[in-house]
Amino acid sequence: MNRSFSSVSRSWVLALGVSLSLLSGVSLAERAPMQPLPSPSGIDFPKNLNAIPNGTQAQSQPANTAPKEGAIWDTANSDPYNYVSIPDKEASVLIQRSGQQWRLIRNGVITVYGAWLLALAFFGVVAMYTLKGSIKLSAPMAGVKVKRFSGFDRFTHWTMAFSFIALAFTGLLILYGKYFAMPLMGGAAYGSFLMVCKNIHNFTGPLFTLSIVIFFLLFVRKNIFGEGDMAWLMSFGGMFSGKHVPAGFFNFGEKFWFWFGMVFLGLIISASGFVLDMIVPFMDIQYLRGTMQLANIIHSSAAILMTAMAMGHIYIGTIGMQGSIDGMKTGYVDATWAKEHHEIWYNKINK
Repeated sequence: MNRSFSSVSRSWVLALGVSLSLLSGVSLAERAPMQPLPSPSGIDFPKNLNAIPNGTQAQSQPANTAPKEGAIWDTANSDPYNYVSIPDKEASVLIQRSGQQWRLIRNGVITVYGAWLLALAFFGVVAMYTLKGSIKLSAPMAGVKVKRFSGFDRFTHWTMAFSFIALAFTGLLILYGKYFAMPLMGGAAYGSFLMVCKNIHNFTGPLFTLSIVIFFLLFVRKNIFGEGDMAWLMSFGGMFSGKHVPAGFFNFGEKFWFWFGMVFLGLIISASGFVLDMIVPFMDIQYLRGTMQLANIIHSSAAILMTAMAMGHIYIGTIGMQGSIDGMKTGYVDATWAKEHHEIWYNKINK
């Protein structure tokens, strides 16, 4: 009986000791939790799946270690270059984000505002001719001819003029043709037609640049600002008052067209066009996508502005002013025209 009681007592003491040991172990574990062992598969599972932004996928596919939704797109839609073994290093960029920006600028800002500018210039010329008509001479033609341009002067001018018209026509078709020509012609025919326009544009460009350079050398001295220019500017050439303002060989308006329209815009168009044609001489240029996109924006913007200004120049030089086209047709102008529009020059040659 005593043995039985002592055996039972020892069993209870042993059980109580084991229980106390387990309780103390649990208490220590709560105070210093043990780091989980790595998964045999090498994948660490998140403790709180709901805390993950893409929680639905994490709960349904806890072993899916693919990047979060959008991460693949974010990685691809980035500009940094990756490694490629082929010569074309741009092939290492899967998606060029600046290309989307270029598309928005070309099809948005340039196309829309450029169309408004061209429309304002065109209808402004139409309104001017409708309201005022051709600017007439205040005295009858004298019948005496005064030489104004040489044959080479006129050849250079008309080369520049016709090459510009060809460039403007084909350039506007390239920029706006898909809105009005393609629906009429159909995609296949329009594509072939546009390829012809593109080749005309590319091969005419260098001729236009050459004519600008020659014309600049021929007339740069006669376009230096000087006597009579400020008076012409203040009265805007007498266009609204009807009074003719004395001017030299070229008046202020013609000089402004020479320096800003022909020289500044013309050379910007030429330089950017050479980049687009990849024929820039004497310079080692990498014709990358970003370079071509920037050149296209500059080229289109300057070309639209020059075309708008050229409408006014063509109007005044043809139907907008009596006798003005004679100088570039024959090289001679009537003495009355020379005296009324370029009196300072006329007086100098008749001293």
